[in-house]
Amino acid sequence: MTVDITQDLVAALLREQHPDLAHLPLALGAVGWDNQLWRLGDDLAVRLPWQTDDADELLLKEYGLVPALASRLPLPIPTPMRLGRPSERFGRTWIVTTWVEGEPADRAPVTPGAGGETALAAFLSALHRPAPPDAPIGRHGRGGSLAATSQGVAHFLRLAVERGLIHDARTLETIWGDAASAPDWSGPPIWIHADLHPANVLTRDGALCGVIDFGDLCAGDPACDLAAAWLLLPDGATDSFYRACEPGPDEATRRRARGWALSKALVCLIIGDDGTHGRPGGKPSWGQPAAAALKRLAAL
Repeated sequence: MTVDITQDLVAALLREQHPDLAHLPLALGAVGWDNQLWRLGDDLAVRLPWQTDDADELLLKEYGLVPALASRLPLPIPTPMRLGRPSERFGRTWIVTTWVEGEPADRAPVTPGAGGETALAAFLSALHRPAPPDAPIGRHGRGGSLAATSQGVAHFLRLAVERGLIHDARTLETIWGDAASAPDWSGPPIWIHADLHPANVLTRDGALCGVIDFGDLCAGDPACDLAAAWLLLPDGATDSFYRACEPGPDEATRRRARGWALSKALVCLIIGDDGTHGRPGGKPSWGQPAAAALKRLAAL
């Protein structure tokens, strides 16, 4: 259910629940898939669910889990500082986080020579630590068995072919078959971001400068995150990214990462096409980086 959020509403919520912040200037920062982001002063932001039904649960998860992770990560992330409770004025959960400067990589991609592979490797090496037994599991199969997602991949591949967005489905099917047949992750469940695509990574002057939207944070297979190398980095950077990871992924993990990258790229390609043609929920800026990722995957 879509919620109409205005500057006046956000200001009223702050006066009601966090009056010490209510004097700070407000400006719309971004409209994301689940949440709207309103910049609050120079250093903070207000995130409010506006569209999807489970966004409240994801914000509560971020509020509870992200602060403990933030201190060990080498890139800035939006760290929850305050919790907004549902009220008569706005019946959903919302949070106040730190503000992270940068442009989303779907609009300002990582450029060659900017150190993207080492920055991404350092971030994931720091994040990918064993998770506790009560850590959440991923939505939509993220971080679980790659092969179990085959039906969804086939659906998005079929849509992409029908819309004329790809012309070599056989190569992509071969890539998926190899990835899905790789042995499953046999190590302990690892903390993963689980939603690393270009719109959730920030850049400045072509270099990575932040990672956002930890709503899908969960425990699972690190290959789900390692897929980001195909989606975010320039051509030819994947091998140097893997060499920079600590520990370096084994061959089976690399194969699964390639499959997760294919899955994510297909989804982003369809969402980009939706946005190009004005369909609800579409993000036109997602299409080009997704197409570039599929081209990199097919080139091997």
